[in-house]
Parts: sequence; C-alpha cells; structure tokens
Amino acid sequence: MKRHLVSTADLGRDDTLLILDTAEELSQFSGRAVKKLPTLRGRTVVNLFFEDSTRTKTSFEVAEKRLSADVINFSAKGSSVSKGESLKDTALTLQAMGADAVVIRHHASGAPARLADSDWLHGSVINAGDGTHEHPTQALLDAFTLRRHLNPGTGRDLAGRRVAIVGDILHSRVARSNVHLLTTLGAQVVFVAPPTLLPIGIETWPCEVSYDLDSVLPKVDAVMMLRVQRERMNAAFFPTEREYSRRYGLDGARLARLPEHAVVLHPGPMVRGMEITAEVADSPRCTVVEQVANGVSVRMAVLYLLLGGAVFADGPADAPRTTELQEAAQ
Repeated sequence: MKRHLVSTADLGRDDTLLILDTAEELSQFSGRAVKKLPTLRGRTVVNLFFEDSTRTKTSFEVAEKRLSADVINFSAKGSSVSKGESLKDTALTLQAMGADAVVIRHHASGAPARLADSDWLHGSVINAGDGTHEHPTQALLDAFTLRRHLNPGTGRDLAGRRVAIVGDILHSRVARSNVHLLTTLGAQVVFVAPPTLLPIGIETWPCEVSYDLDSVLPKVDAVMMLRVQRERMNAAFFPTEREYSRRYGLDGARLARLPEHAVVLHPGPMVRGMEITAEVADSPRCTVVEQVANGVSVRMAVLYLLLGGAVFADGPADAPRTTELQEAAQ
C-alpha cells in the first residue's frame, strides 16, 4: 500500500487507471442533493500551503469535506513559519496534533519528497505543487478530462492520442507532471515553446519538441496552454508580450486548425490576451471549468485511496468498487 503521492513518475499504468476509475465512480455523487460520504470520518487532513493558491487549495478542501474528513487549513503567512520555524518543526507539530494526511504546496522543489522521506510525519503526504518540480493531482485531473473526451470509459487509457503542451515549459510543474503521466497512459506528448522557455536536458524527456505551433495543431487531439510564470522569472525570456502571443498564443484562427474532436485545456489561471484569447477561453471546446469540477473528483479519489483503507493496483488487494462506495454513501 502506497502512503504518499509526490510525483506522477511514481505511478504505474495500473495505479493511474485505478485513481481515474475511482474518480469516475466518485463523480456520480456530485449530482446528489447531499454530496457527502462518510469514508474519512474521524480522519484529519491538513492543507499546508506555503504559496498562495485558490483553485488547488479550494479543490482539496471541498474534496476533503465531501469525504467527511476533519480539515485544518494552515497558511505560512501569519504562522510560526513567518517567524522562522523550519519545515521539520512544522511537520512535527502537525504530527503531534494527529494529522492523518498533509496536502503540501511549497515554493521549494523537493519539499514534499523531503517530508515524505522523513520520519517527521506518520501520515500520508500529497504534493499540491512544489516549486517548478511537479503537481501530480493537476496532471491526474487533466488525464481524467482528456479520457472523458477522447477515450471515455473505465479501464481505458490514452494510447494513440497526441497532446501538445504549449508555453512556459521551463517554469511549469504542470508540464513535468503531465509528460510523465500522459506517457504512462500511452499518449504522445509534444512540447511547443520558444527555446528560452525549455529546460536544459529536454532531449532526455519522453516527448517531442517543436518551436512552430501552427505546424503542430492539425496533428494533435488536445492542446494544453500554459501561463507565462513571470513571478518565477529573473530575466527576459522573450522580446515582448505581443511577440509571444503572436507566435505561441491560441486564438480563433489557430483553434480552427485543430481537428474537430480536439479539445483545449488550461491549468489556470488564464491570462486572456496572452497565451489564450477570450474567444478560445469561452469556446465550448475549452475545458477549463470542466477541469475544475473534475479536480474535486480526482482529489477525492486520491484521498479515498490513501486514507480510506483501499490499496493501489500493485498492492495485495483490489480497491473498493462502485457497490462499496454506494454502501458507504447510505
């Protein structure tokens, strides 16, 4: 039984499909008048956020409360962390309070892994984004959304599908998590970005690289647009915003170049007029709002599998299926 979710590279195909299939089952309860399940009643989950967040933090909190967990929101601002307390001391404090799981977002790459590998916490560690490293639950909800549109049905992967990820690859933890997870599910990934926004060693990653967005669009089943993360930049990576938008922005004309079945994704927040125009953002082919809704189901599935007594696909037993979820809901 796996205790932590730190990186998508740690997930095999069976693990990933188990999470996606469980999320599919849990999503059925979102339409009920009473959406709560008693699965994690009596469990305590701490949301430990050292960086500002709206979507991810809210999504995790909704998922935790729908599973009836006791939720503690811990923000670095205004806490002992702002007075100089170390990550270790914070973790030991949470352990003393009886935290069963810690959802952590940290500005330093590797912080969740450090927490998971230490003996500071006895509970599960879930990475909600660390520096420019990874954001595994975002990749899982992206894969969940893609599967619903491109190959719907439980037990199915994304084999044969081609996904373009466009924009600031260098600073994107979403891109790193997605390239691992989508490849695990059998999809082909192509990164499209200016050379200055590609990481060193990109040739060793399981993906293709292109600098020409227009040539890539007709050959993909989905395109994921990334925000330019100016808050992580300390130099000029492209001449002007106008030049970047002209070469790597997705507008109505480029949307028309996509195959009819192709969809547009964005992890958010979107900068309209930069990497995506309002026309595309408001298009029926854009799945941004759907991704947010799917994120709650996926994070419920992760918490359910880590804390609800179920095991991953490589464990000694099968996870509870729909009938057991329905029994738990009654």
